[in-house]
Amino acid sequence: MKIKIITLFITALLAVNLQTSAQESTDVLLKNAQTIAKKEGKAIFIKFEASWCGWCHKMTKDMKAETTKKFFNDNYVMVPVVVKESKDKKHLENPGSDQLLKQYNGDTAGLPFWVILDADLKVITNSYDVNGNNLGAPGSAAEVTVFIEKIKKSAKKVTENNIENITNQFVMKK
Repeated sequence: MKIKIITLFITALLAVNLQTSAQESTDVLLKNAQTIAKKEGKAIFIKFEASWCGWCHKMTKDMKAETTKKFFNDNYVMVPVVVKESKDKKHLENPGSDQLLKQYNGDTAGLPFWVILDADLKVITNSYDVNGNNLGAPGSAAEVTVFIEKIKKSAKKVTENNIENITNQFVMKK
């Protein structure tokens, strides 16, 4: 009986430990992204997000839509980083996410916050507009126009068709 109790206790401890550290650290995510970016000639698109964030889900949906997915996959190594989770979902966060968000000056921006890096991990652009406001998940025509200008700084090639597809997908319909 004692052996069963000890085994159950050890199993429970291991399960808790795995749950709290199941996510990759931001160091590992960036290292892996950098390797791929250098090999494939892409930029790195880090999107800080949380499970409770509706705008984060909208941006993910827009970037993975049938008409935009190929563009983002061809030009970026996508790195979703989970941050700012509620207490009961802290286990979903990537270790180091708060520090990385702060490093890129997004800790007071709201979510989603994104930053685009070159293959040497130098910032190309981020989700702040010229007034210092976080674009987050662009939804208005004006926000999407700013988003496209930022994308043009980091993508290998942006065609008129890409611009049309991104605009049609991201601009919220009334």
